[in-house]
Amino acid sequence: MKVLVIGGGGREHALVWKIAQSPLVTQLFCAPGNHGMRDKAELIQIPVDDIDRLVSFAKIRGVDLTVVGPELPLSLDITKRFQEIGLRIFGPTREAAEIETSKAFSKKLMEKYHIPTAKSETVSLSEAYERVDSLEMPVVLKVDGLAGGKGVVIAQNQSQAIAGLDRFKTLGKAASQIIIEEFLEGKEVSFFVVTDGEHAVPLGSAQDHKTIYDGGRGPNTGGMGAFSPSLLVTPELENKIMSTVIYPTLEALSKEGRPYTGVLYAGLILTSHGMKVLEFNARWGDPEAQSLLPRMETDWVTVMEAALDSQLEHVKIHWKAGTSVCVVLTSEGYPGKYKKGDGISGLDQKFSNNVTVFHAGTTFSEEGWKTDGGRVLGITATGSSLNHVREQVYAAIKGISFSGMHYRTDIGHSI
Repeated sequence: MKVLVIGGGGREHALVWKIAQSPLVTQLFCAPGNHGMRDKAELIQIPVDDIDRLVSFAKIRGVDLTVVGPELPLSLDITKRFQEIGLRIFGPTREAAEIETSKAFSKKLMEKYHIPTAKSETVSLSEAYERVDSLEMPVVLKVDGLAGGKGVVIAQNQSQAIAGLDRFKTLGKAASQIIIEEFLEGKEVSFFVVTDGEHAVPLGSAQDHKTIYDGGRGPNTGGMGAFSPSLLVTPELENKIMSTVIYPTLEALSKEGRPYTGVLYAGLILTSHGMKVLEFNARWGDPEAQSLLPRMETDWVTVMEAALDSQLEHVKIHWKAGTSVCVVLTSEGYPGKYKKGDGISGLDQKFSNNVTVFHAGTTFSEEGWKTDGGRVLGITATGSSLNHVREQVYAAIKGISFSGMHYRTDIGHSI
């Protein structure tokens, strides 16, 4: 079986790492991939937004299954393009993926079908500026479109709201509409399912650490680390999430003519007034995938195949006992402007068997490993207890270095 993974970040490295373990897979490609994956997959230099070339490659090379990692190709209708010529692809259609790619659509859907979420309204960017003085603080501001995890600002006062809107301006079309949302106080969790549109199987929970600095300080990023499972998600809460969020959302999408197949990620907040949805994503989270996939014992390829064949009701996913922690190492300046090309040392060391290094923004040449992105590496450890796993992952990080390397020291510590 030939499999093509689309994407080039840490999430896609985790997918490649997991898919390569399947006995069903005879050849594995990744487009464009990164050099950290080259021992598992053949790297194909096609950008994720070049849908024509991706379709041609899959057809010519006889790819049996294509797996979409990031949200951008989903927004460009890659799923329907593949389906139109009879190619199997795992990921929602563009219309279904709007639950992530348009926050305005997502909010309207939740309000229409009574899925618990924060109160909000959608306005233009210019209207948002005009409304700042009358907003009750704190307030949450979100851009409607894709922003790489940087389209949310929690403003404590008017000046922070203005500064956030000023940053949104740089995002272009993604910020043409702004969601003004009530601030909710509580604990956040990430919850994942795989679904064929009718049936859904839980993929577990994680807690993401979004801000750049320890203690939840600083601007939001694409994610500075995660641990799994979340200690907040009890079996009772999981049942409640499935019955009040996941299945109502799948039914809502089907009623709207947008049936959903793929991984659905619900970002939730547990408040004193109950659980509410902060956002949906139409794919694995990053870095949550780097903490969840190493815990999965079941062959992920068979799960994806079952979803595509509407056979998920027969699937049971098995997990390793214990927990996992992923810590992201970033370039100096991230999530703002950052340098590239700094040499990385320590990647040739022998890591413990329970430690896995996932590459996100790296490149390799005769001179060795160098940085090539904002989020550079994700270091994941698995084990029996959270404290032990944290010790393992931070011990591994001590042996890695590059100029300006930054990481949070409290991943998995604050719950």
